[in-house]
Amino acid sequence: MLAPEALSAVESGYAQLAAAREDTSRVMTTALLILAIFDEFYAKFCEYSHRAKQAFERLDPRASVNVSTERLGLYTRYIAEHGPRIRACFPALSVESILWDSLDRLYAAMIVDRYEADIAFSFAHSVRRNINHGLWKPVAYSFPPPSKLRAMSMASVHRRLAVQGRIDDALLCAALQVPAFSVPFRDLSGDARIIRERVEQLLRDAGEIEVPVALDVVEAGFFRDRSAFIVGRWVFADGHVVPIVLALLNGADGIYADAVVHRIADIHDLFSSTLANLHVTTALYYQTCVFLFSLMPRRPLGEHYSTIGYNHVGKVAILNEIVAQLGAGKRFQRSPGVPGTVALGFTFDACSYHLKVIRDKPTQSYKWGAFPGVSAVTEKYRVVHEINRAGSMLDNVMYFNMRMDREVFDPALLDEIGREASQSVQVADDGVYLRSLIVQLKITPLPVYLEHAGEKETRAVIARLGHCIRNNAATNIFNKDLDSRNYGVGRYGRVFLFDYDAVEKLTDVKIRTNLDREPGEDGIPGWFFEEGVVFLPEELEHGMQFKSDLARRCFRQENAELLSVGYWLDVQQKLLRGDVPALRVYPDSTKLHADAGR
Repeated sequence: MLAPEALSAVESGYAQLAAAREDTSRVMTTALLILAIFDEFYAKFCEYSHRAKQAFERLDPRASVNVSTERLGLYTRYIAEHGPRIRACFPALSVESILWDSLDRLYAAMIVDRYEADIAFSFAHSVRRNINHGLWKPVAYSFPPPSKLRAMSMASVHRRLAVQGRIDDALLCAALQVPAFSVPFRDLSGDARIIRERVEQLLRDAGEIEVPVALDVVEAGFFRDRSAFIVGRWVFADGHVVPIVLALLNGADGIYADAVVHRIADIHDLFSSTLANLHVTTALYYQTCVFLFSLMPRRPLGEHYSTIGYNHVGKVAILNEIVAQLGAGKRFQRSPGVPGTVALGFTFDACSYHLKVIRDKPTQSYKWGAFPGVSAVTEKYRVVHEINRAGSMLDNVMYFNMRMDREVFDPALLDEIGREASQSVQVADDGVYLRSLIVQLKITPLPVYLEHAGEKETRAVIARLGHCIRNNAATNIFNKDLDSRNYGVGRYGRVFLFDYDAVEKLTDVKIRTNLDREPGEDGIPGWFFEEGVVFLPEELEHGMQFKSDLARRCFRQENAELLSVGYWLDVQQKLLRGDVPALRVYPDSTKLHADAGR
């Protein structure tokens, strides 16, 4: 719970704003009010990582899911509540940009030396976007230059444990205890021994001849769902590092080590933005992301911020990366492949991301009856952002009320988005104004991947497609447009759903079949007259529209259960009971032998 004085600071600010009469006084009072609102928000935001730790310690996965859901929606709830209140108290803010410019300068001076200054500045700009809602008034996604006096800027987020000649059990016991759990380990020394044996084998297999000189460990626990993680890196004398992530589970008789994750591809999957955010029990989010970047340098820094729940810092970092990648002479082009039915996509070769805007109306190939509208489709993308995407749905980084230069768009693309997406985009002489923009990591569309895949690669990716569909179902997501064009393949071969205009709650879907009809039976099946979304599992393979017999055969062989009514009804029943699915987030090969029989 928040302290009463924190709550009263906000209400006191509103009272002072209502009493102010001059614009100069109102601007200063509003800046102080937004800071008070931010302080209240940030205090609550920082509580969530410790609540996630408590849920792990108390064996309460449902509480962990609730923590993740609340944390993702907290920022939006604060902006949605306070933007309209501030606008009602000070209507001129939505009309006179010069007032906001003055407020920005005052506010920036108030927060400049704070560690969380970038989040605080983003928060104020989000309030501004809310106040300007419905107006074509862009607000920059940016931060003021960092202060040399920024609090905790030189603090270290990791502890260095020296290796004394050889990796020993005592060092690993120390690493396992870094999160400072309030419940005991089942067998701390036994876990340390088994981890040491596994690490020694892994280092030998990797060709590491020398013994590392140290183990760096982030001084925090990383929590998600049923699991906790300890994140570190082995440091060698020549300066190179080897990542190590220890996966922990909790049981009735204590915490135990479940896996040692060391392959870069597996660590990428573990820290993927397609999963729920990790809750990290440290305030040093910048240093944490730099540490993670040292383990996964191919992953954009902005994605690391999003992974640990600092989505609005990540949004600015991602936009900065896109601008840097544009470079001299590069322009956005329409995305290659079949044009989207509902979304219009664009990117360029060197870009790590795929951008999309929602069309005013769908193309002629749209097959879902009445189009619900741009706002309804945008809301579906927002909902997917705020759920546990189970490692199988791309995250959506969503921007609102922003401006981009005309010069970064190919003229033909500019004409198309101005014509086809006028509710989302306004093309003007001085720039391109985007009311809403969706950004996703760039992946290879599944049909494009299959065009160049051999039999082994086809079978493997079709199996992963099945995992993707199952994981989506486990989080109550059903893509009624089960077409392979809505799926893509990531850098390390994982399959993701990336198109969300046709997603529904699985619990709202009617699972039916025609297999119970007699051969040659005439008449229209009863389900034909039912309202809502009806799904016939036996038609799933056909709906995928695979181009090759090999892909179709692999789908039937690898994913036979997905073609049965029983599978889908079972998942629905589990969701309706409120069961929390146990997701597979690291390979079985990383698990420790010590967990046998646990």
